[in-house]
Amino acid sequence: MNTDGGRVHVLGIRHHGPGSARAVRAALDELSPALVLIEGPPELDSVAPLAASADMEPPVAGLVYAVADPASSAFYPMAAFSPEWVALRWAAGHGRPARFLDLPAANAFALGEEDDEARFDPLAALAEAAGHDDAERWWEDAIELRYHGLDVFAAVLDAMRTLREGREIGTATLRREAAMRRVLRAALRTEPGPIAVVCGAWHAPVLVPGDFPTQASDARLLKGLRSTKVAATWVPWTSGRLARASGYGAGVTSPGWYHHLFTAPDEVVGRWLVRVAGLLRREQYDTSPSSVIEAVRLAHALAGLRGRPLPGLAEVMESAQAVLSGGSPVPMRLVARELLVGDILGHVPGDTPMVPLARDLAATRKRLRLKQSAAEQTLDLDLRTPSQLERSKLLHRLLLLDVPWGEPADTGRTRGTFRESWTLQWRPELDVALIEASGYGSTIVSAASAVVTQRAADADVAALAELVETTLVADLPGALATVLAALDERAARQHDTTRLMAAVEPMARVRRYGNVRRADTELVQRVLSGVVTRVTVGLPAACAALDDDAAATLRDLVDGVQRGIALLDQEELRTEWHGALAAVAEQEGVHGLVAGRATRLLLDATLLDVDEAGRRLSLRLSPGADAVRAAAWLDGFLSGEAALLIHEPELLAVVDRWTTTVAGDVFDHLLPLLRRTFSAFTAAERRGIGEQVANLGRGGATPAPGTTDVDTDRAARVVPKILDLLGSDR
Repeated sequence: MNTDGGRVHVLGIRHHGPGSARAVRAALDELSPALVLIEGPPELDSVAPLAASADMEPPVAGLVYAVADPASSAFYPMAAFSPEWVALRWAAGHGRPARFLDLPAANAFALGEEDDEARFDPLAALAEAAGHDDAERWWEDAIELRYHGLDVFAAVLDAMRTLREGREIGTATLRREAAMRRVLRAALRTEPGPIAVVCGAWHAPVLVPGDFPTQASDARLLKGLRSTKVAATWVPWTSGRLARASGYGAGVTSPGWYHHLFTAPDEVVGRWLVRVAGLLRREQYDTSPSSVIEAVRLAHALAGLRGRPLPGLAEVMESAQAVLSGGSPVPMRLVARELLVGDILGHVPGDTPMVPLARDLAATRKRLRLKQSAAEQTLDLDLRTPSQLERSKLLHRLLLLDVPWGEPADTGRTRGTFRESWTLQWRPELDVALIEASGYGSTIVSAASAVVTQRAADADVAALAELVETTLVADLPGALATVLAALDERAARQHDTTRLMAAVEPMARVRRYGNVRRADTELVQRVLSGVVTRVTVGLPAACAALDDDAAATLRDLVDGVQRGIALLDQEELRTEWHGALAAVAEQEGVHGLVAGRATRLLLDATLLDVDEAGRRLSLRLSPGADAVRAAAWLDGFLSGEAALLIHEPELLAVVDRWTTTVAGDVFDHLLPLLRRTFSAFTAAERRGIGEQVANLGRGGATPAPGTTDVDTDRAARVVPKILDLLGSDR
């Protein structure tokens, strides 16, 4: 650990280990090195001084990305309890330089290699050799809770040296370690004072100068490596992303617990259980101070029974469940979510290097008083308020840039109103998304407009119609004009009726709800009118020779056009559309799903009366008709609300008569189709249909049209009284 005449001190640590962080802080205080070297890509050297800023609040992450391809990026997260963060802050607080040592990201991105040791956990190997199945618990008990000061690093060095003996090390790891030694050799040449090296425990033995391989062998490993231009910065990180459950390879099980271990001045167990009790009380669970004392005693008793130096997380949580939540695991899920992981979001200084797009977002966010948070937040906007309308525009523009800070909520209930609801949550990867989007422009408006223009260049009519709506709500007038011009031109050349049908509903929404955004939608109206006309002309031909899948798709498109037409109070368009539906409903050879749906829509529009609908239904469900085709027609006819069958007994009687007369073997084949049809109805609707069926006739027999089923026994009991009232002696 102490090498090269006392100049180099290798401090092998566990990433995000609070015990390691405390040991590093104590070791640096004792050693007072002139230079601190920290495992990480050397590109972070340029932003390392920012760690001294009071505005830098962990968790944060160093971010290095390829300038030409920002998707090629890597995060280097640091929490308050991370040894690397402690080393950075120590150096900043004592006026000592801090630099990073590892393979440059410029080479790593170009090589595209995965670290050979990424799948090997040396701590797990040591724990297994010691007979333990929990590596983190073993490390705490055997190392962090037993050793203090520089002794812990001597023990770690010996353990890792033994573990590496005889093990074949992969090329990627050897290359990384050669790059680390290159940085260390350069530091030894220029820095006469002591040097502290803070690195992962696995690498500690090969960073001891006395055990270095030759400089020539390291040079061979690093010779001729490809590279790419990269940039580095800091970004806020979240406690949730520090958790191993988030997929972060070096994550820890319980970042909230680790933060508590590192920051609690004393009485770690007692202070934690007080926090648990406070959380439970806020959620209306009955917890008293005496129960907290009992839980503390139980945690220490469990640790003693298990031979642990102090209670760990397992003992603390078990005692909390047993005493504070009455043995129930349900409250402990809340504790796990709120305290063990948490939703802390770090903060970086305003002078942190940012791409212009990210800086524009920061300024806009500040102007609109929108706060980033790692926790989900619901944002309700009143679009009549200028500031809230501007918030809406920003969130829609970010969606265009694939930076989903906010996701729309309750769009069905709020569409067409002056209200908008969003679910906001900031995630670290959105910083990378901003960097990727920066290639489109330096401001949110210009970048979003460029994205729209690019999408419009290759989009078909249906996609353009959706893009018109998206551009409208994002308030990008220049881009909107481009999209509308493309839509007008492509709609005139589009010969696929189904693609034109897909464009009707989004254009109708733009026309109907454009006034909410104070937008001029006259050009949309002109294009929409032309599209509807072409749809009505081409629909009968589009319905010919459809298989089941194509028919299901076309039925959905018919429903979309219907919804679009219904949004607009325009008699001319409605008349055209209903004429097309009438032609399809009577056209020979049309798949039942489509023909049945067209008939139902005509009935809903009162262009067919119930008697005529019943006649068509009876014809389709007649004994001579093909049962499978009849089931498809029935599926199309009944799609939507079940009120039709509940309030129109004539139609229900036809359906009931058909289902009771179809052959048994055919019915077995039809049953899945019928179940699919009726499964779309709510439980209350299905119950209502069942009650109506029960009323159609006794024993499931359906009365023929024009007849009534009479209970003669009950009638005989009231006939004498009726005759008496009528004055008859018969």
